[in-house]
Amino acid sequence: MKRPLALAGALAATLSLAACGGDTGASDTSGPPRPGGTLRYGLSVAPTCSDPVQSMTNQTIYVTRQIVDSLVDQDPETGQLKPWLADSWFVSADAKQFVFHLKPGITFSDGTPLDAEAVRRNFDAIVAVGGAKAPLAASYLAGYAGTTVVDPQTVRVEFGTPNAQFLQAASTVQLGIQSVATIAKPADERCLGNNIGSGPFTYADWKQGAAATLAKRTGYTWGSAVFAHQGEAYLDRIDFTVVPESGVRTGSLGSGQLDAISDALPQDVPQIEDSGGRVQFTSNPGVPFGLQPNVTRGALRDPAVRAAFLTALDRQQLVDTVLGPEFKTATSVLASRTPGYVDLSARVKFDPEAAKKILDQAGWVPGADGIRAKDGQRLTVGVLFAPVFAGNQAILELAQQQLRAVGIELKLDPVSVAEWTTRQNAKDFDLNYYNTTRADGDILRTTFGVDQRNLNDRGPSEKLDALLTAQLSATDAAARARILGEAQGAVLDEGLWIPTVELSQAIGVADSVADVKFEASARLQFHDTWLRR
Repeated sequence: MKRPLALAGALAATLSLAACGGDTGASDTSGPPRPGGTLRYGLSVAPTCSDPVQSMTNQTIYVTRQIVDSLVDQDPETGQLKPWLADSWFVSADAKQFVFHLKPGITFSDGTPLDAEAVRRNFDAIVAVGGAKAPLAASYLAGYAGTTVVDPQTVRVEFGTPNAQFLQAASTVQLGIQSVATIAKPADERCLGNNIGSGPFTYADWKQGAAATLAKRTGYTWGSAVFAHQGEAYLDRIDFTVVPESGVRTGSLGSGQLDAISDALPQDVPQIEDSGGRVQFTSNPGVPFGLQPNVTRGALRDPAVRAAFLTALDRQQLVDTVLGPEFKTATSVLASRTPGYVDLSARVKFDPEAAKKILDQAGWVPGADGIRAKDGQRLTVGVLFAPVFAGNQAILELAQQQLRAVGIELKLDPVSVAEWTTRQNAKDFDLNYYNTTRADGDILRTTFGVDQRNLNDRGPSEKLDALLTAQLSATDAAARARILGEAQGAVLDEGLWIPTVELSQAIGVADSVADVKFEASARLQFHDTWLRR
């Protein structure tokens, strides 16, 4: 073992956020925090599963993040990794071995110890569950060779190939540590609110598709170094309810029925502020919202069609019309706050004449109604999407108009989150519209790697696959950033992603609520939250 990454080693430096920004909620205090009370939170979409390992959507992670701790935490302002369950760690020079020294005395809420053996069993269980149930968690452990219990407080995680991204991955909710009793349950059973973690809250109630209630964990003393304090949470309870309609969420916040809400839209802001509340924004790192083509389906097999999509979209109009000034247009395959981001706005720009020229040269001829066709095939493409973000449908309806102007017919296919997941896994779509959040450029590998989910359904790419693999070996920050920059260009070259807008979390918060904070991946952390009374 070569060097302590806790002391700002080379790999930790690669995790510095590319452009820190957004309101983390740290400035909304007045007076000393007061313990007690119940926070009533309105989710825009129902959580899909109570298991942190299987958490995928933002609304789900808002809940699951509260019940598990991670080996390390990531500072949302600097991107640096900080102690949490582990108070120090080391990595081998080849990025194949990671050693964590756990804090003593940590227990799960069932009283059992969180020790090296529990960590080992957690990682083994994630690999056993696999990518179908836990795609993000499984991708973080790609090449996993096993975990060794060095002593009760020391654990060594080993990989068969370099895995430079793993240290940051160890800060994510998907690799949060749960009790041995929990991970012994089948994956489906772990979605029913029976999960036992070491976090500042525990599950008190879980109603699938409707609500979740969390209760404060008494005796909690091992909070992350990122937290404002390391002791018990201030809130006694958090009641999460699902309120799909934006106007109803906003009205409930203004009337005092809710204390905080998800997905406050631009038109909601004046009403929230008029009632004495505020809207907290932060932009998400990771892969921005975009259209992911299945390159084996219909017209999207033609690279010219995929290239035309890139310049046919007026992203600024999408932001101005649907989202508002706190949101940004997507200018690359990574969002601008992601480590390794490069600005490719010269390629991701609105140029409808260029899009028409590309289609003309490829033999796609406009028909009587303006929609193009080639060899008897109409240029009609469907887009699969779920209501995981309140603005999705409006964005795609406007994109539909923009694409029609260059001769592309876009058909919207809205589905439930459950059906969306099933059809993604089956690659049953033409275009798939979504985003993926992570504060590390390795999100490119998990999204586009041929040996990962590969929703593009593509074959091997000598250039792209080599770049995605090479960044796993790069422990030097500058070298890794260069590789990730090349990979972003390669994704565009192959037409594997059509970026649209960067997601920002917009949380409506009543004046009575203090210190609602975003963590590094723009998800909420309620450990420091308290109620003014």
